[in-house]
Amino acid sequence: MIAEELINHMIPPLKLKDDAHKAMLWMEELRSNELPVVDNELFKGILTEDMILEVNDVDKLVADFKLQNENCSVNKNTHFYDVLKVAAENKAKMVGVLDDELKYIGVISVQDTVTAFAQSAAVHMPGGILVLSMSQIDYSLAEISRLIEENNAKILSSSVKEDELDGSKLRVTLKINKLDLTAIIATLDRFGYKIIARFQETKIEEGQKDRLDLLLRYLDI
Repeated sequence: MIAEELINHMIPPLKLKDDAHKAMLWMEELRSNELPVVDNELFKGILTEDMILEVNDVDKLVADFKLQNENCSVNKNTHFYDVLKVAAENKAKMVGVLDDELKYIGVISVQDTVTAFAQSAAVHMPGGILVLSMSQIDYSLAEISRLIEENNAKILSSSVKEDELDGSKLRVTLKINKLDLTAIIATLDRFGYKIIARFQETKIEEGQKDRLDLLLRYLDI
């Protein structure tokens, strides 16, 4: 999968002449805390909600902000492994996508790329991946591990990330050494754990372990 196929067409770019009020309205509508900025088809960087709140002036123009990640962009034909690498290097949540003439054609939400990455890893590696959502107060890796081990399985790796849409919740990604996750899912469900994604894997391909490690490292950013 290449960058052009990962573009999120629901995320519109701001223009330099737009004001912060418009940016805040769009962020609220999209439930995003940042947006790309474009001028004459050129990617100029990212405007964040924190930047606007810091100046406390909704009449300020986008052009007057010092934008972030102005160089965080990829060519439309970039493989999504490399999209994730660029995002991780810049600690970015969005990556601009440019055509061969360096003109802006869209933006990639890194969360979408992580999902695509996990799905790709799920095709090539043995075992399975579960993504759980839970309140921070309810998180206990020891308890989750105990429930999984009751089904004769083990957690090979885990990653915990604050939910971008709800700061009181966590997203817990688990790599488990079992292909059939049915019994594990039933057990976790019985104990009140909410599973929001699952990926089942089949075979090993050279290089995939490093790529999965990159995914799990990104989830910790």
